[in-house]
Amino acid sequence: MDFTSFLTSLGTSFLIFLVLMIVFAFLSSKPGNNVVYFPNRILKGLEPSEGGPKSRNPFSWIKEAMSSSERDIVTMSGVDTAVYFVFLTTVLSILVLSGVILLPVLLPLSATDNAVKTQGAKSQTTSKGTFNELDKLSMANITAKSSRLWGFLIACYWVSIVTFVLLWRAYKHVSWLRAEALKSPDVRPQQFAIVVRDIPNATQGQTKKEQVDAYFKAIYPEAFYRSMIVTDNKVVNKTWESLEGFKKKLARAEAVYERSKTTAKPEGTRPTNKTGFLGLVGKKVDSIDYYNDKINELVTKLESDQKVTLREKQQDAALVFFSNRVVAASAAQSLHAQMVDTWSVFDAPEPNQLIWPNLKIKYFQRELRQYLVYVIVALTIFFYMIPITFISAFTTLDNLVKYLPFLKPVVRIKALRTVLEAYLPQLALIIFLALLPKLLLFLSKFEGIPTESHAVRAASGKYYYFIVLNVFIGVTIGGTLFKAFHRIQENPNINEIASLLAESLPGNATFFLTYVALKFFVGYGLELSRIVPLIIYHLKRKYLCKTEAELKEAWQPGDLGYATRVPGDMLIVTIVFCYSVIAPVIIPFGVLYFGLGWLVLRNQALKVYVPSYESYGRMWPHIHKRVLASLILYQITMFGYFGAQKFYYTPLVLPLPFLSLIFGFICGKKFYPAFEHPALEVAANPLKEPPNMELIFRSFIPPSLSSEKIEDERFEDALSSVSRTTPV
Repeated sequence: MDFTSFLTSLGTSFLIFLVLMIVFAFLSSKPGNNVVYFPNRILKGLEPSEGGPKSRNPFSWIKEAMSSSERDIVTMSGVDTAVYFVFLTTVLSILVLSGVILLPVLLPLSATDNAVKTQGAKSQTTSKGTFNELDKLSMANITAKSSRLWGFLIACYWVSIVTFVLLWRAYKHVSWLRAEALKSPDVRPQQFAIVVRDIPNATQGQTKKEQVDAYFKAIYPEAFYRSMIVTDNKVVNKTWESLEGFKKKLARAEAVYERSKTTAKPEGTRPTNKTGFLGLVGKKVDSIDYYNDKINELVTKLESDQKVTLREKQQDAALVFFSNRVVAASAAQSLHAQMVDTWSVFDAPEPNQLIWPNLKIKYFQRELRQYLVYVIVALTIFFYMIPITFISAFTTLDNLVKYLPFLKPVVRIKALRTVLEAYLPQLALIIFLALLPKLLLFLSKFEGIPTESHAVRAASGKYYYFIVLNVFIGVTIGGTLFKAFHRIQENPNINEIASLLAESLPGNATFFLTYVALKFFVGYGLELSRIVPLIIYHLKRKYLCKTEAELKEAWQPGDLGYATRVPGDMLIVTIVFCYSVIAPVIIPFGVLYFGLGWLVLRNQALKVYVPSYESYGRMWPHIHKRVLASLILYQITMFGYFGAQKFYYTPLVLPLPFLSLIFGFICGKKFYPAFEHPALEVAANPLKEPPNMELIFRSFIPPSLSSEKIEDERFEDALSSVSRTTPV
């Protein structure tokens, strides 16, 4: 990429962001779009704008975002979202404090040397030898063995020390945030329950429920309340989903019928449908009558399926409820049996987080699945690197023209060529990566992970290692190997390959500069403007939505999407860390990415996104480890790069990765246990009112098993009516 293409990329990205921000300011001021731009506030019964409609102006969102406090974020979007902003603020602070030293010190050191000029084509370059303006501001312009490299080595220590200090402060703050949330005097159902897995076979003549009740009543005689045996709900869930589907169809048919009533035709027109495949074939019937008949039929079937499920499909797992949350917290972190594969427990999550089918999976099967998934993910990373490497090399214009000659007339147009060079490789990479997250989330659930938040954390971790290994390392090394394949063939010795790999890192600096710029300007511009959700909502409202429930479903915003958002941010952290000393001009790009991200996502958290679960900051230890992993990769990279520069004091970089590992070990020992389980001193805080144990118990009953006939004899096993004890 030459200097013109680089400036074109930056200029057009910034222009797109300005246009999208103006579009947002205009569209968000229209009352008809409130459900797209302010759904979180609307769902909480608040005015879309904090000061009311009259106070709204195109830039009020900036003031509202910047003036908001951490308490506002917790109130509107929960502790998990507040913890995400701790991450953004921490990385932003690391980059600002690093840049304050690195930019004024390293840029003059690079600019006043003349390695690029004197070494010519043989020098290392930040842009395949064509972007000399950037070369002069990077380590590529430092003469090998130069004493100036001392400045860059000290800079490596400065970045590492700043990261250690700020990560420690962040871990301490997030621990406080989590403790404050768990100390809340409000009654939360999950704080009074534990999940039990690996229940052994009951003795003859004893039901599974009686076995569970007897076991926990003996250990916790005063606080034990009830148990709920987990069942295989596959069949009953299918029936319940069909019933709910027909209820929605009935509501839609009735709404269509009401709208058909006019002054000229007050009796209206009753809607009809065909009973065959997708309503396209089969007998034509009156929709309202047909759906009513189906509902009545499915209600009877659901009751029958519930009875069979509760009596005959009990699994080796249960939820156990206690009348005291300290006892529940203590039980969740206690070893209940001599053998690890029986009576294993963990603290209950929110009821909507449980992945019910995974609760029945036995201990050793979970272990086997976990290792199997690790192998599958490793193979996926390895084999995905092949197409990623191919894309990074193939999507350069020279290679496209070489292998697709019919594109020559298009590429000859100078303006179009400049734009394509600026965006084509980055766009191809972003689109290709969008295909992966669903696979990784599926694999995480396949492991046997029992909760949604844990599955998201696991998928996030897999995605992080995937994009770092494939995008950062794959693009960096792959492009060079592809280009220099013949050179390696002619001289396939280790020194030649090592030299090539050392040259490959600075050779992709401009690619990553434009990648980061594209992510924060275009990415956050689309995030703020919400063009795609707006178009989808209006299309659904006009052509598909007939009822209030359908309309609400059309504008439901979802959550921040941590499974992909956090790894995407981590990739930027890795890129900026690894180039912070080699090409310090990338630091302002990183500051812009996280600064703009903080501002835009602050607005989205306060007004748009609605959390789908709350884990009270359980994501933070994973974020912390991955920031450290990025730092270690940066330190190893710098060790290799100093070696390529033939700097005699390169071994002085070696202590840094070990210091990072020690720092991570200390943080894990000091802070992590309180994230794994709630501390008893936190759980011991008083409640503002006694817990209603019946409501707590019923909140965990799956929707497909709930019934108005709650005291019916056939619900005995699931609702534990015979094992009920009086709370103390």
